[in-house]
Amino acid sequence: MTITQAVMRRYSTKSFDPAKKISADVMEEIKTLLRYSPSSVNIQPWHFIIAQSEEGKQRIAASTQPGYEFNTAKITNASHVVLLCAKTDIDDAHINAVLEQEDKDGRFATPEHKAANNGGRNFFVNFHKEKLSDLPHWLEKQTFLNLGALLLGAGALGVDAVPMEGMDFDTLNNEFGLSAKGLAPVAVVSLGYRSADDFNAVLPKSRLPEEQIISII
Repeated sequence: MTITQAVMRRYSTKSFDPAKKISADVMEEIKTLLRYSPSSVNIQPWHFIIAQSEEGKQRIAASTQPGYEFNTAKITNASHVVLLCAKTDIDDAHINAVLEQEDKDGRFATPEHKAANNGGRNFFVNFHKEKLSDLPHWLEKQTFLNLGALLLGAGALGVDAVPMEGMDFDTLNNEFGLSAKGLAPVAVVSLGYRSADDFNAVLPKSRLPEEQIISII
């Protein structure tokens, strides 16, 4: 499957078949997608809670009651559900952890390269923290990059998915103690396989025309 075929295949799944489960091998690939998504200066400001048990899915689905009941079955009938969380701050410990992992993985030819990389990362973190005062928003944007990679990657793996923000994030925060961990819920993505009666599966994709959204200069 080519990338464009994956783009055209994927859609927001409205109804999952609860009898169809994602295999362990495919879930390992999905976890790799989550780990290796790009982020600005490789800051990786995220944590993922993956619900694969019925109990775990019910804990996430609690955030749809009341007011967002239209999303409940998309969670409970899915094979797996990913709660994407973003860090609310970046401290020295996280920056150092990223730097040392990069060093361990062999990204630096010399100590000077390591120091330059660390300086660049600190510059951008401090720029958003002190100059723009938008660090939490910037970190959330990095997590949405991950969400996009997850949706495209799932499509390439033949896995159906739907991203959702229609839920009570305070419920998710309380259920998983996110604030105490320095995290904020960003979105939920249900993964699995479409049911035969999913109306959205047979509808044509609709996007604005190329000439309206792309300018060649």
